[in-house]
Order: sequence, then C-alpha cells, then structure tokens
Amino acid sequence: MNLAYSALRITNIIQPQNEQHAPDNELMLRYQAYQATCEKFRQEIAAIQKYIPGWVPKFR
Repeated sequence: MNLAYSALRITNIIQPQNEQHAPDNELMLRYQAYQATCEKFRQEIAAIQKYIPGWVPKFR
C-alpha cells in the first residue's frame, strides 16, 4: 500500500525548518491521513484481505 505510506510522509515539506512544530501535532496529522487513505481505498484493502486475512496497511 505504497499510496497510504506516501500520504503519511508529512515532514518539513509543509512547514519551514525555522518554524517549530509539535511532534504530537505532526503525528496526529499523519494518523488522520492514514485513516483517510484507508477509508478512500477500503475496497482495495478488502480485496487484499480476501487473500491475506487480517492484512492492514502499515502506519509508520
């Protein structure tokens, strides 16, 4: 699920390096992106789970 992983890779691209940001806030944004991506691709995930029961995209 490369798409899900790419959507979660929120780093200093959004915020300039000189601006401080809370790591907890970034983690929350990444988790929300993960949830949104899983919801968007729920049919594809269900199709994969037919062959690999219990499979879920990794949250990194």
